[in-house]
Amino acid sequence: MKKYPKLTTIGGWRTGTVVGRNTPIDDGIRHGGFYTQEECRDIVRYAAERHITVIPEIDMPGHMVAALAAYPEFGCTGGPYEVEHKWGVFADVLCPGKEQTFRFVEDVLAEVIDVFPSEYIHIGGDECPRDRWKKCELCQKRIQQEGLQAEGKQSAEDHLQGYFTKRVEQFLHTKGKRLIGWDELLGCNVDNTSTIMSWRGAEPGAKAAKLGHDVIMTPNKPMYFDHYQTDKRDGEPLSIGGNSPSEAVYAFEPVAADLSPEEAKHILGVQANVWAEYIYSTQHVEYQILPRMAALAEVQWLQPEQKNFEAFRERATRLKALYDLHRWVVAPHLFK
Repeated sequence: MKKYPKLTTIGGWRTGTVVGRNTPIDDGIRHGGFYTQEECRDIVRYAAERHITVIPEIDMPGHMVAALAAYPEFGCTGGPYEVEHKWGVFADVLCPGKEQTFRFVEDVLAEVIDVFPSEYIHIGGDECPRDRWKKCELCQKRIQQEGLQAEGKQSAEDHLQGYFTKRVEQFLHTKGKRLIGWDELLGCNVDNTSTIMSWRGAEPGAKAAKLGHDVIMTPNKPMYFDHYQTDKRDGEPLSIGGNSPSEAVYAFEPVAADLSPEEAKHILGVQANVWAEYIYSTQHVEYQILPRMAALAEVQWLQPEQKNFEAFRERATRLKALYDLHRWVVAPHLFK
C-alpha cells in the first residue's frame, strides 16, 4: 500500500511462529514477506490470459491485528499491538467508532481496486469479536448516534458491524464494485447486490439464496481442503483438523432440495478453500488438493443424477497418471 507502507514493513512480519497446533512453543524465527503492487498486477495478467479472475480479500473489521500493529490508531485501545505468533481469532479489531478508521479502509480498498480490476471485492466479515467495542467509548457513542439497538439474538454491537459493513459496501458501489463476504454478513443488512460465501455449513447459503443474494457454497465440511482426508492420522502431515475425504467432497450437493427454481439460480457454484497455517510447501498444497480437486470439479460440472462415486474413482485412477507425469504429490486415500 503506497499510502500505508507500514502495513508491509511492520504488519508483513512476525518475530516467531507457534510450533505445532497452537502449542506453548515458539520458534522465535522472524517470518513474513509481501507482494508489490506490480507483482500483483503480473499475477492478474497471468490469470487473465487463462480466463481466471483474481478476487482480492481484505478481511474486515476482524482479523486485523497485523494492520493494527502497523497503525495502532485504528484500534479501540490504541495498542500497542504485535503481529500474532499463533493462529486464531483475536479480540483486537478495527474501531468503527473512529472516522479515521473508515478513511483508512477506503484508502486501502482504493489501492486494491486499482490493482485488481475484478467486478467483486471480498471484505471478509467473519469471526469479529465484540469485546473491544463493548468497552470503547467511541464505539458506544457511534451506537447511540446511529440508534443501534439489541434485537432478539443480535446485540447493539452486532448491529455496529452491520453499520461498518454498509458503509464499506456503499464505498465499493461508488467504485463500481460488488461486495463478497462470508456468511456472517447475513446479519449486517447488506443489500442483494452482495454475494454471500457460505462457510459455516450449507444452511446459511440456502438462507441467503432465499433472501435474494447470489451465493458461493464453500462449507467447511467438506470444502476446506486444509482438513485431513482420512480419520487415520498416522503418517499424515499436520493439519488444522477435521476430516473431509474425497467421498464427502463428491457427495456434496450445493443446491438445497427446498429451494425454488428461482432461488436455486442464486447458487453460483462451489469453492474449496486451502488455509495455509499448517502448510509450508507447494508439495504439501498439492497433497491437500489432489485428488479432492477432481471431486470438486464433478460437483460443479455434473447434474446430481449423473454423479456416481465409483465411476469417478475409476476416472480419478486414470487421472493419477497425469498427476504422476507432472510429479505432483497426490494423497493416496482415494485409490484402491
